[in-house]
Amino acid sequence: MASFPHLSLGTPIPPSPHAVSCSLPTMRAVCGYEEKDPAIISQLTNGYPRFVVHPFAKQLAAHFITTTPALAGRHLWLTSSAPMARALADHLAASGTDRSTGVSPGNPPPSLPLSFSASGLHGLAHLTDATTAARAKTYLQNIGGFLSSREAEDHLVRFGLLTTPFAEESFPGDTAAANAEVHRHLRRALPGTTDADLLLANCGMNAVYAAFRAVADLQAARGRTVWLQLGWLYLDTIAILKNFTAAPSDYVYIRDVLDHLGLERIFQKHGPRIAGVVAELPTNPLIQTPDLAALAVLCRAHGARLLLDPSVVSVFNVDVLAHTDVVVSSLTKYTASAGDLTAGVAAINPAGPDAAELRRRIAAHLEPLYARDLARLAAQIGRTDSVLEKIHAATTRVVAFLEAHPAVRDVFWALHPASKENYQRLARRPDASGGMITFTLRGDLEKFYDRLRLPKGPSFGMTTTLICPFMYLAHYDLVTTPAGLAELAASKLDPNLLRLCIGCEPVEEIIAALAEALG
Repeated sequence: MASFPHLSLGTPIPPSPHAVSCSLPTMRAVCGYEEKDPAIISQLTNGYPRFVVHPFAKQLAAHFITTTPALAGRHLWLTSSAPMARALADHLAASGTDRSTGVSPGNPPPSLPLSFSASGLHGLAHLTDATTAARAKTYLQNIGGFLSSREAEDHLVRFGLLTTPFAEESFPGDTAAANAEVHRHLRRALPGTTDADLLLANCGMNAVYAAFRAVADLQAARGRTVWLQLGWLYLDTIAILKNFTAAPSDYVYIRDVLDHLGLERIFQKHGPRIAGVVAELPTNPLIQTPDLAALAVLCRAHGARLLLDPSVVSVFNVDVLAHTDVVVSSLTKYTASAGDLTAGVAAINPAGPDAAELRRRIAAHLEPLYARDLARLAAQIGRTDSVLEKIHAATTRVVAFLEAHPAVRDVFWALHPASKENYQRLARRPDASGGMITFTLRGDLEKFYDRLRLPKGPSFGMTTTLICPFMYLAHYDLVTTPAGLAELAASKLDPNLLRLCIGCEPVEEIIAALAEALG
């Protein structure tokens, strides 16, 4: 299979130091990655950027630690901006860790975290402590606060620690021209918007967090603090809702996205206190589409705001903005289809009741997209339509193959009969399904996964086909505990669910690889 050579453990996907995925070719590698097995971790040179601190950022932090006496013996987190560094300090203080006044005024007691600022970079340093480090990493992961790999690379070159930046295609114009190019394509995908409505972020999750914070603060002043999670969502979106709502009772999880009567009962119970609803269209990983028009009517009638994330299929595939207050989406998927940068967008519905205020508040919480990442995105975004066309044609054929194979039990995709009608009301074309397929097997997961000759790693929406045991990578704590397995069962999630994301390789080779592994 010419398109699918073997990728050894840790191989970046694509072959770039800025790759957002890496090869995890066996179930042992997947479990070892989750369990932080040194034998596995030592072979990983990169990982999904919100989960793994990039080697360039680690090298840069080590440089500052060795050249700054006040940082000796500390762990330094380099953040995407000065406000993010301050937010991290506040978070650690709220978690029981004191905040310092900073490095420059003097040498505070060694137990206090140090604010860091040098050479245009910002961060926070604390004594090497596993508990504090775990809090800090989780916070930066949840809301997208790590330093960009390209920004770290540029500083390493500036300090003489690298010779030159990685050679790659980049938009030929300046930053303003790159910004205009990205916005030009986004206006086409989100009709009715102006550039002022389209706010770029350093990753999709930061767009989710910024929109959530903006709406939550605005609605709290109106006595509204309850947030509804519609269906099983991506793990960091769930984390934001659980961790940043005002009180545990303000987080309400609605398991069945297709149970509109049940949703109406929730609104009747909490209506005047509901701040907002967060939904994905379709959901990740069951790829279910709620009745968006009916959901929008409920939200409007009760004064709730609707945040919608269509990352699974891309804003280029579905027309959803008119039903929402804010569309939040990862641009890492499909638009940055090479798979070598993260970016996101928060798109405000200009006709929404809080549009002007949301523009201001969301912008205040967004983390900037680094100039070189913006230029790289601008070089790729114009290919989105042609990439999607190839992905759609292949996805339909792969679904047909999997549904007919006796070793496959269940297959889910955007056009699954359970919510096909809901999806097609919003799809821009009948075949605009996106490239995500999830499925379960009748046989042994490990045997299939280890035999399969497709690229294996996190992320999706790339020109490269990717597969992973999604629940193991996203929710390892749940698939390995009785309580976690019970929670998955209650949400109708099989712990052995596989997520296959179709790329642009010849579909015959994708199907042949699946057929070989299925036996």
